[in-house]
Amino acid sequence: MRSYRTLFRTPEFTPFLLSFGASGAAHTIGGLALGTLVFRATGSPLLSALSMFGPQLAQLLGAAFLLSASDRLPPRALLTTLALAFAAVTAIPALPGLPVAAVFAVVLLQGLVASLGGGARGGLLNEILSKDGYVLGRSVYNMLWGLMQVGGFAAGGALLTLLSPQSCLLLAAALHLLSALVTRLGLTARPARSSGRPSPSASWRSNALLWSSRPRRLTYLGLWLPNGLVVGSASLYISYAPGDAGTLYACAALGMFAGDLLVGRLVPPAVRSRLVVPLRLLLALPYLFFMLRPGVVPSAVAVTVASVGYAASLILQERLISLTPDALTGQALGLHGTGMAGCQGIGALLAGTLAQLTSPATAMSLMAAASVGVTLTLAAAGGLGKGPTAVPGPRPAVGPDPAGADDRTTVAEQ
Repeated sequence: MRSYRTLFRTPEFTPFLLSFGASGAAHTIGGLALGTLVFRATGSPLLSALSMFGPQLAQLLGAAFLLSASDRLPPRALLTTLALAFAAVTAIPALPGLPVAAVFAVVLLQGLVASLGGGARGGLLNEILSKDGYVLGRSVYNMLWGLMQVGGFAAGGALLTLLSPQSCLLLAAALHLLSALVTRLGLTARPARSSGRPSPSASWRSNALLWSSRPRRLTYLGLWLPNGLVVGSASLYISYAPGDAGTLYACAALGMFAGDLLVGRLVPPAVRSRLVVPLRLLLALPYLFFMLRPGVVPSAVAVTVASVGYAASLILQERLISLTPDALTGQALGLHGTGMAGCQGIGALLAGTLAQLTSPATAMSLMAAASVGVTLTLAAAGGLGKGPTAVPGPRPAVGPDPAGADDRTTVAEQ
């Protein structure tokens, strides 16, 4: 599948994207509003960064104990329930007089809810599209995420000049409700991909199985670490440029959109696998420029160029799927999403701490330098190699319980 026309003729792909688009807009507007709310209340770059990216850190708990539900519950029902839960936890911080400690309790809840969303959506997309359509479909999915970030952060920045952060949070909650409605009415009810009850033990067993393969381990690390360190730099936009953070986030999303368009639609499959290392280096190198404390315009150019490098994740996700049994696709993508989100949360924590000790500009540059070092190390270890993304021969055969268990088990930016 190499054309957008064929892709959008696929049944359910359009409502799937619309549901995700409403959710993406809600996350961007709500995240910017929450980060601004905390920064205004505390003046702390660390707490502001953690309020926006702390849910990603909390997703690690969900990955450890809840992730098997991604394959063991019907996807439409699961995604509808998650959207309704997001609407509730997004609206709670809008309550007047809510203490900052309570806001961070809500951030933890957001992360636990989000830990299931990536696996459920990723697994469903893999069912809606044919195998040869996954990369193109995923690139459109990522481009829509980029557009929602451009629009969401731009709109969120504008709305925050007119409305309070609490009002913007309520708007984000309404968008989550819209996502739930589109999911319920636009998608077909499907059975769960795997039998058995979701349970912490099932999640642990399947995660251990996925992690046991060295090629998968290196692919996961290539997806998580360089990305998480650079997102740590991005988490400091509010403290670096309080009045123009929405512009920087929107420009970063624009670069992400351009990268996914280039890799997903224009680059031939034979060339894609050779671009992982260059794209990962591109993701980090422009942030070294922030050591000079540039103004808003050169900063926006730098983050736009850098964000093209996020497209490396698209190539590595294709490789991950080729290395994974079909019955574990949802959990494999969910583990990627929660692992990446966790690394982004850790990156935000590290960057915020460095910013407290030095300055936001210095912290952004140091995180970028660390990302470059990690990319070069993984490349030397073969985790970002130039080999084909697909594994020769048949995909591994699995039964109803790939982990060999009796109570059997089931992935976002990107």
